Amino acid sequence: MTVLAPAKINLYLGVGPARADGYHGLATVFQALDLTDRLTAVIADDMSLSVDDEELSDGPDNLAVKAALLLRERFEITAGAAMKLTKNIPIAGGMAGGSTDAAAALVACNALWGAPATLADLVELAAELGSDVPFCLHGGTALGSSRGEILTPVLTTGSFTWVVATSFGKLSTPAVYKRFDEMGGDAADAPAVPAAMMAALRAGDREAVGAALHNDLQRPAISLMPELDMLLEAGRDFGALAAMVSGSGPTTVYLARDYDHGLELAVLLMTTGLCRSTKVAGAPAHGARVVPEGNG
Repeated sequence: MTVLAPAKINLYLGVGPARADGYHGLATVFQALDLTDRLTAVIADDMSLSVDDEELSDGPDNLAVKAALLLRERFEITAGAAMKLTKNIPIAGGMAGGSTDAAAALVACNALWGAPATLADLVELAAELGSDVPFCLHGGTALGSSRGEILTPVLTTGSFTWVVATSFGKLSTPAVYKRFDEMGGDAADAPAVPAAMMAALRAGDREAVGAALHNDLQRPAISLMPELDMLLEAGRDFGALAAMVSGSGPTTVYLARDYDHGLELAVLLMTTGLCRSTKVAGAPAHGARVVPEGNG
């Protein structure tokens, strides 16, 4: 059983003040990219995970393991699963790499164990695991509210090409939110996605989408890693329609005119020496899904 699960970016991320439960209220537009992690699973006596990246734990603190164990417990499954994770999405990069692996584990193990859970069941479990996990199940383009786990599909026409630049460093999401709070934020009591973004997506207007991109976490991320600002400026100088920190960072993303322009941007960004790698990705993409035999 093989599942592909997408990276996500936030085309718009408005952050509200910290709530009583410790989370921040969000108004965001998610978009899934065809930059994917791959998770395979086979029936086993117990639960296990192997990972191709030594930076990641393969133990019970890995969100994919937590997802599989939660599904098994909730539906009283007696079988186990041996999972293997192949990473392609930047780790701790603000692209929901851990969340999408959790979504992949839910989809893979549910199929492996005879599909005891409906999609609605999986979405409910996903929300327990983390704010971004439900979107990684759905994919496409969606409006997220509350913690980001309440989703409304967004009508989107056309396609978009993004260049993803991986930083040499790492930023933790809690650290970036802490800095946001320390900086006083520009937190609106009830952040909202502007109509201009929704109209641009409906029209498939790349330039208008680029003009409407916004991330309230960009300023705190740059304050923690100032070199990100230089990389973003380089991307704009190289002709990107827009450049932005992805989520809590430190990965940065660049909107290209088309795929060929994306390839050119990817090469030019590498010449700056400010990023570890670049990848070109298309959007919107599917959520976590089983790959038919022979297509993996």
